[in-house]
Amino acid sequence: MTKIVLASGNPGKLKEFGALLADSGFNVVPQGQLGIEDVEETGLTFVENALLKARHASRISGLPALADDSGLCVDHLGGAPGLYSARYSGNHGDAAANNAKLLHALEGVPQEQRGAFFICVLVLLRHAEDPAPLIAEARWHGRILGEGRGTGGFGYNPVFLPDGYAQSVAEMDDALKNRLSHRGQALVLLRERLRELHAG
Repeated sequence: MTKIVLASGNPGKLKEFGALLADSGFNVVPQGQLGIEDVEETGLTFVENALLKARHASRISGLPALADDSGLCVDHLGGAPGLYSARYSGNHGDAAANNAKLLHALEGVPQEQRGAFFICVLVLLRHAEDPAPLIAEARWHGRILGEGRGTGGFGYNPVFLPDGYAQSVAEMDDALKNRLSHRGQALVLLRERLRELHAG
């Protein structure tokens, strides 16, 4: 079983990845268990930030690394909060404050103009200097609700209503959410790329 470091310290993401990678054949070790701190995210795109995280974790651990950078992009706000999704309100990881700021920014905006999508970019590096990383990207489209609903998940889950569903992400059970989510979709794509590599 290949041992890889997961370049994240986010408890919500670690839980999701644990479920999504349970039968992957990888022995996934969160970077925190190896004493690796989060790297500063100075990239201008989700791809750049995911690469920064993966290279940092791989360089320190000497292991292959898997990193994700993800966020919420709202059409009416020109793609915000985007790269700053986790610290939209100023404090990193304060989901309640982030959601409150988002709902305030969209106050009075009609439902048909509240389109949004979650995006996830996954990067898998074989080693820190890997010139050909595996990259997978997926988007989960929906709308921003007028108020939060549900208690499951994390981040913007209570205010995001996926297209074709009557439940917010925070009202969905984990199995459904993991199947539909941007992170779940990106992981399926990444696995396909891995299979193609091994087949080739």
